[in-house]
Amino acid sequence: MTRPTSRDVATAAGVSQATVSLVLGDKWPGRVSERTATHVRETATRLGYRPNLAARNLRLGSTRTALLVVPALTNEFFARVYTGAARVAAEHGFGVVLYPSPDGTGPARDPFASARAALDGVIASSMAADALRAIGGDTLPLVMLDSDPTADTAAAHVNLAMADGMRQITAHLLAHGHRRFLHLASAVDSWTFDTRAEALAALLGPDNELRTVRAPLTVEGARTAAEAALTDPEDRPTAIVCDDDILAAGACKAARRLGLRVPEDLSVTGFDDLALATAVEPELTTVHLPAERVGEQGMTALLAVLEGTPWTAPDIPVRLITRGSSGPAPTP
Repeated sequence: MTRPTSRDVATAAGVSQATVSLVLGDKWPGRVSERTATHVRETATRLGYRPNLAARNLRLGSTRTALLVVPALTNEFFARVYTGAARVAAEHGFGVVLYPSPDGTGPARDPFASARAALDGVIASSMAADALRAIGGDTLPLVMLDSDPTADTAAAHVNLAMADGMRQITAHLLAHGHRRFLHLASAVDSWTFDTRAEALAALLGPDNELRTVRAPLTVEGARTAAEAALTDPEDRPTAIVCDDDILAAGACKAARRLGLRVPEDLSVTGFDDLALATAVEPELTTVHLPAERVGEQGMTALLAVLEGTPWTAPDIPVRLITRGSSGPAPTP
């Protein structure tokens, strides 16, 4: 069946093709009567007319496409960010292309022969602004998510209240009597993990013991690092604060291998509230990060930038979810 054109709509409605273009382009007020506009829209619906968006976008110099750059697809946080961004994009006739950078948080390669010709803007999650130059990060509108808010190359920033999340964890553990801490930190060099480390060190201060061990973002890598840090009974912490739920799962495995009970002998906390947090036993005390909201706000920010509207917003709140992996510090 032949797809109806705007000329077919004009013929069926008994109006000019220019009138159809005005009505369907929503530019009719003051130029076409409301009665005629209603008649044209009803005729288009009856014929099953759909506009040729590709041709329209070419005329407007816009593809209505945003690129979402993430460090990896193996972490469900980024999948949730995409879900939120795609939801808002669809409501405004945009599409979102998801691009996992082959080099993680390092300099991203251009996924297209000419990204600037294929995109209206870039949204980047947990990346550094200077890592996006090959994608056109210095010429295309750029919105940074969970990234350094001082990066002046970005048109807008959307961040989570990471420092407050660490504050909630610290207050929870201190209230349970913990004074000897191990920070199982991510080995990934990024603003979001640096922020967590700085907040934890500042919150604990000189009155508490804090040791930091870095580990790759894998369960096995975290298990190995945590096991080495827990081996000496004389230098053993009572709580492990992990940068991520994956690291926390590895810490729990290390504790079990050493015959330590969680949380009776050792409390373990995570960050993100991934599905993994309730898949392990005991379930993880962790900070819930509303990743879909991050994606929604990121796409909203890009739309505002494309319209020439200044965009600012406070950091998105996070909250501590208390579960079975944390409890009172063991009695010396």
